[in-house]
Amino acid sequence: MRVLFIAFRLAGAAAIAAAIIGQYIHSLNFRAEHGIAENGVPAVNFFSFFTIESNVLTIAVFLIGAILLIRSSDPDPLWFGVGRAAVTAYMATTGIVYNTLLRGVEVSEGATLGWSNEIVHVIGPVLVVLDWLFAPGRRKLDWVHIWVIVIFPIVWAVYTMIRGPFVDDPTQAVLNPDYVGGWYPYPFLNPDTSAQGYVSVAFYVVLIAAVIGGVGAAVIWVSRRDRWPLPAPKG
Repeated sequence: MRVLFIAFRLAGAAAIAAAIIGQYIHSLNFRAEHGIAENGVPAVNFFSFFTIESNVLTIAVFLIGAILLIRSSDPDPLWFGVGRAAVTAYMATTGIVYNTLLRGVEVSEGATLGWSNEIVHVIGPVLVVLDWLFAPGRRKLDWVHIWVIVIFPIVWAVYTMIRGPFVDDPTQAVLNPDYVGGWYPYPFLNPDTSAQGYVSVAFYVVLIAAVIGGVGAAVIWVSRRDRWPLPAPKG
């Protein structure tokens, strides 16, 4: 089982890394073809997507997890168990939100690379959930750890809403004659284009926060099934 999941995690990390790099290069080429200047803003925008950040964290978790399985058959250390749980919640939420709200919506980074899009929004989340359910080493977490899980999404939402009005989208500025400025990674977070402005944005932020909290609770519940009990203290 350990050997299987070492390979599983390494392959998953490689696939997700290829997807992120592939989409980034595709976006670079798209902007070059349309004469859009590279001033650093598109790169920051790209890595400001919750999807991209969650997938980058997944690469780190898969690589660290593979190393831990190679080195020992002990349960995960607490810091890794909590981090792994958080990333599982983020990726599961990414899959849920994308497939319910965003499938078919073109992002502002340019033409979407199809295979990359499916990996970061569908395949990646499935891999992470399977890893959480079946990989050896999962340890029991306390319910208080749900507060650790929700910290990053809250910080991300605050960062996004503060930054959004002050950042231009070079792609939309060139291609969209109706563009009025500002950049938000997802349409439902843009108060300028949402039906009820900030009221609509607040609704979706609360909804997604509830989803992350619910998924996080489910992730912790799974860990508390004691499939991988901690060893008895020595001495």
